[in-house]
Amino acid sequence: MSLWHPSTVLAATLLVPALACAAPYSGEAASPPAPAQAPGWAYSATGMYYVPTDESNFLLVIATADRGSLHLEARYNYEALDTASLFAGWKFSGGDALTYELTPILGAVFGATQGIAPGFEASLAYGMVDYYIEAEYLYDLDVKEDSYTYAWSELGFGPVKWLRFGLVGQRTRVYNTDRAIQGGGFVQFILGKTTLGFYVFNPGDSADQLAIVSLAAEF
Repeated sequence: MSLWHPSTVLAATLLVPALACAAPYSGEAASPPAPAQAPGWAYSATGMYYVPTDESNFLLVIATADRGSLHLEARYNYEALDTASLFAGWKFSGGDALTYELTPILGAVFGATQGIAPGFEASLAYGMVDYYIEAEYLYDLDVKEDSYTYAWSELGFGPVKWLRFGLVGQRTRVYNTDRAIQGGGFVQFILGKTTLGFYVFNPGDSADQLAIVSLAAEF
């Protein structure tokens, strides 16, 4: 759901290439290279406060843990209200001017809704423009007819380091809506490792508007 899931919309998507430098010859024997350090864990947490027009407000929470290419994720109120999910995936990334990242994931859903959820998270970036999408198919183990495809996507523009804005779309059943696909806009303010975001869906439809306030942090 940066939105953008949110959980997301809210994680870094660019791979920064490492720069290698050759030491100048000093006339002395070179010291043996230091052993490569194993990648450490990186964590993030995102809270998204949903304000639907005709339903109760609720909080969606996403937490991630990454070590190298391994990606772990926990969600609450994402697939359905009063429902949690746990995911594991593997990241593939690359590119130079145009960078990409793709993470296939597989998750277990439990709580008010129980099921299995295969999906993916992906991003592209070129200069100040980026695109992000997260999608999954929720296979409901209790009521097969309630199985559905969830998706959240963002087309973002970052003219300066502290600002990102753009278009957002989603397909969800977390709350009742007459629209199969919802669209709107967003703006994010990036303050170091903390991101504050505001989203508005269906801005021209007063009966089906949705506002979201998000706060994400990296550790």
